[in-house]
Amino acid sequence: MSDEYEKAFDLRYLKFIYLLTGIVLLLVVLSSVSLSEVWSHARQIGWGIAVVFGLFMVAFVLDAYSWQLTLTTLPMNLTWLYRMWKVRMAGEVFNMVVPAATMGGEPLKAMLLKTHYGVDYHESIASLVLARTINLIGLILFLVVGFYFMLSNEDVPVSTKVMAGVGLAVLTVATGLFFCVQRWQWFSIAGTRISQWKIGTFLAQALEHIKAVDQRFVRFYSRHGKRLAGATALALFNWIIGIFEIYYTMIFLGHPISLSEAWMIEATAQLVRAGTFLIPASIGAQEGAFMLIYTAVTGSPELGIAVAMTRRFREILWLTWGALVGLRFSMRSKPSTLAGP
Repeated sequence: MSDEYEKAFDLRYLKFIYLLTGIVLLLVVLSSVSLSEVWSHARQIGWGIAVVFGLFMVAFVLDAYSWQLTLTTLPMNLTWLYRMWKVRMAGEVFNMVVPAATMGGEPLKAMLLKTHYGVDYHESIASLVLARTINLIGLILFLVVGFYFMLSNEDVPVSTKVMAGVGLAVLTVATGLFFCVQRWQWFSIAGTRISQWKIGTFLAQALEHIKAVDQRFVRFYSRHGKRLAGATALALFNWIIGIFEIYYTMIFLGHPISLSEAWMIEATAQLVRAGTFLIPASIGAQEGAFMLIYTAVTGSPELGIAVAMTRRFREILWLTWGALVGLRFSMRSKPSTLAGP
């Protein structure tokens, strides 16, 4: 058995383990609630699923626009926004199902930008990393407010508050380090030192690519402050839209809550998703988070699972759409740099 085959086999094995872990979590969560009551709640959503889907689409478009701001060489027009939206649609299918810290679809996005729209790999890779960093910064700002609402809520157990605080601290430190690596070219510095060793001579070519990407990081952070601020604001607003998704879902289910409670619930869900990135789509973990936080806020774990089911249904619809967009890309044989969107 070759080394390449063994590595591929190990990767598939790990993917199976992560997926199996999520399924087990989901079964444990479902076994602790009344499924008939969950279904009774969930069926009340009715036409409200269209509102939920519409809110998510708005958030996705804002996310694509935030990403577009990091590509400083491209024009800021609707044609390119539409192109960025399509590429994100195709790539996010992989991000949702591949256990790679929601980064599984990033190489696909870079490839689509290059092959279909002629965007240089260095530019696309830098923009994807920048967009991910900005998205994380927006998420942290969002989570800080949600954590404040959690601390202010007496119904939430102290243990949950402690775990949320630790999770937020870890995510903040990790994001800060991720930013520093880009802003001060730590990869290039480390690569330069390693390449001076005998065992590091083979890294010379790879180092050139790293430096090319690093230079784009520095240029963006030092010369495009307005774009950075705008992209961060859009990223934050994108997360805030999730609050209204929770808020209106609860109205449609006949159990309205306050916006502060909706913020706390959405922040908890996103923090859990960030912490369980190895599990595809955070299956099981997200349902467990909804069950726990809804039990604290409303006293009904079944209501939390019903909301989680609504979100999963929305995700399935979105992934189906993204898969169709990806299929259309695969059927196009020629780059469309000069063609229409």
